[in-house]
Amino acid sequence: MIGVNDFKIGMTILYEGNIYQVMDFQHVKPGKGAAFVKAKLKNLRTGAIIENTFNSSVKVEKARIEKHPMQFLYADGDDYNFMNMETFEQIAINKSKIMEESKFLKENLDVDIIFYEGEMLGLNLPEKIDVVVTKTEPAVKGNTSSNAQKDAIVETGLLVKVPLFIEQGEEIVIYTKDGKYVSRK
Repeated sequence: MIGVNDFKIGMTILYEGNIYQVMDFQHVKPGKGAAFVKAKLKNLRTGAIIENTFNSSVKVEKARIEKHPMQFLYADGDDYNFMNMETFEQIAINKSKIMEESKFLKENLDVDIIFYEGEMLGLNLPEKIDVVVTKTEPAVKGNTSSNAQKDAIVETGLLVKVPLFIEQGEEIVIYTKDGKYVSRK
């Protein structure tokens, strides 16, 4: 058990039968009354984010989360297949469990799959990934206003806004958090 005063960003806790990750927290000491902690928590089962206020004397149980490094192999319909690179064990995860992350999965991508007591909660992607632009319109001469962007489809099927100079077949780097263009590879 840990006190809510010991919260750290990224910590995982058990609270009201659910597993939460602490996204943000703030200790508040009002002039009158007892101190309390305001916390923003992400439910690791549903992905929902809640804000909760805890009395500073409250204790919660720390959740022991396991991260297994795995490599994405291939998609088979709605199942995404991963292999543990240490044991070579393969698991299939349904697309409904990893809806947001599936837009960034490409063959041989290394990810961390998160488990709690044998229950698969989700996966962590690398911060940035390299992808190949599979479809984009050629730049129009004279359309050179600053920060002009165009649509591009990358190998994972994701639509990304890229600068006008990016052409089909080029490798680019994108953020997995929001799918935004970072740079040319």
